[in-house]
Formats: sequence, C-alpha cells, structure tokens
Amino acid sequence: MKVRAFDPAKLDVEVFARDGAELKGVWPAAELQRLAADAAPEAPASGWPEISWLARGESRGSEPQIWLHLQASATVALTCQRCLQPVRAAINLQRDFRFVRDERIAAELDAESVEDVLALPRHLDLRELIEDELLLALPLVPRHKTCPQPLPTPADDLDKEVSIEGEVRKHPFAALAALKQKEPND
Repeated sequence: MKVRAFDPAKLDVEVFARDGAELKGVWPAAELQRLAADAAPEAPASGWPEISWLARGESRGSEPQIWLHLQASATVALTCQRCLQPVRAAINLQRDFRFVRDERIAAELDAESVEDVLALPRHLDLRELIEDELLLALPLVPRHKTCPQPLPTPADDLDKEVSIEGEVRKHPFAALAALKQKEPND
C-alpha cells in the first residue's frame, strides 16, 4: 500500500479521511498573522512558543462520513484589560469536523448536531482552519488572576500635579475633590 504525502496548505480532506491519515507539526506563531495581530505590544508573537498541531482523518459508516479531528495548542500574550500589561494565555483545543457535499446540507446538519459540519472544499488550508479555531478560543477579556502591579485609582490622579508647557499646577479637579470631602456646616 502506497503512503500518500499530504500538504497542509492544500489538503484533500476526502482522500485524507478515506486513508485515515494523520499530519502533525509546529508553526512559528508569527506566521499566523491574524493571531499575531492580537499580541500585546510588549510581547510580540515572534517571542511566543511555537504552535503545535495534529490533524487526523477518519471515514466512518456504511455510507462514508468524512471526519477531520483537529488538536492544537498555543501560548499567546495578550493585553490584560485591567492593568494593560501582557498576560499569557494557554490555548488547547480539540475539534471534530464532519464534512458533507454542499453548503445547504452543512447548514441543515450543523443546526441540529453537536459537532461542526462544513461543506467539503476542493482543498482545505489546514493552517487557516487552525488559526480560525485558535482565534475563536482566545479569551474574550484577557486578564491576570492577580495583576503584577497595583492598579491606579482615579483618586490617585487627582493629587498629582500636571505640567503644561513648563507650568506646574494642581489637577483641575483636585479642588472639586477637596470640596466634596468637606462636610457642610449646618
């Protein structure tokens, strides 16, 4: 039996599944440009660990169903929404995709099934699919469990002096804050 070589950039999913083939590898995170665009400015994707992935095809049933099982893991650095410093997030995903002949069937089956159902493409770019799934797995609001630096409070800003064109003066709302703290004389 001849072992086929499969290209992750132009994967023939039907043949891949029928052969029960498996592909795995690693990619530099910076090569996934849409994922890299979400990087914290202080921690660009070029400094992230490589993204590891595994794809396995499967054909099941008397009327063959085409399946693609996908696993990927990455560690990304995003901007914490509390302290605005980089926060690392580990992403480990495992997805199963069933492929059908056309979009209409995919839409009908996807609405009623737990797994993802996609229309069978002529060729599938595995890197693009993995990047899509990693983007969907990113935390909606990245943040540290405990931020490494204490968070500034608005009251801290009121006490600071402001320097404008060499002139040093109190923050404009400092006087208002002082008035609010005084108790009224009854």
